[in-house]
Amino acid sequence: MQFAIVLPDAELPSKITSRSTRKQPPMQEQDNIDLIKKLYAAFGEGDIETIIGHLADQLVWRFDAPSMIPYAGEFGTPEQVKEGFFASLASTQKDYSLQTDEFIAQGDKVIMVGSYGATVKSTGKRFDLPLAHAWTIQNGKVKRFVNFTDTARVAEAYTVN
Repeated sequence: MQFAIVLPDAELPSKITSRSTRKQPPMQEQDNIDLIKKLYAAFGEGDIETIIGHLADQLVWRFDAPSMIPYAGEFGTPEQVKEGFFASLASTQKDYSLQTDEFIAQGDKVIMVGSYGATVKSTGKRFDLPLAHAWTIQNGKVKRFVNFTDTARVAEAYTVN
């Protein structure tokens, strides 16, 4: 089967541009990717203070999940993220592994596609899951973070049989 594209305006092809031909994202987008890579590197080293230092004073940090997951919820300040998210994560999990496979940026948004696994201390159950994180950067600070993963499997790992 063959398809033909008919363009009514002879000058239209010269007006169409594609971002897919660029080898690197624009500078702002590359700066945003570099910032997010720095935050993942800090997480891998246990350096939560670097992450907290790059959060806006008021932000949205969302990990939508069943309430049995101690670090689930929405946090609005760096201190809430530190105590409600990272401290809860550290106190309930061990042997974690985070892999960042891909970074996609557009404007002030960065998406990370990867995987995360950990063992829940209280149950000894392990989970390994694909995930995506959506970040919004404003003035060099994280203004929004949203996690996307199979939280039902995480909840299952927190469940005592």
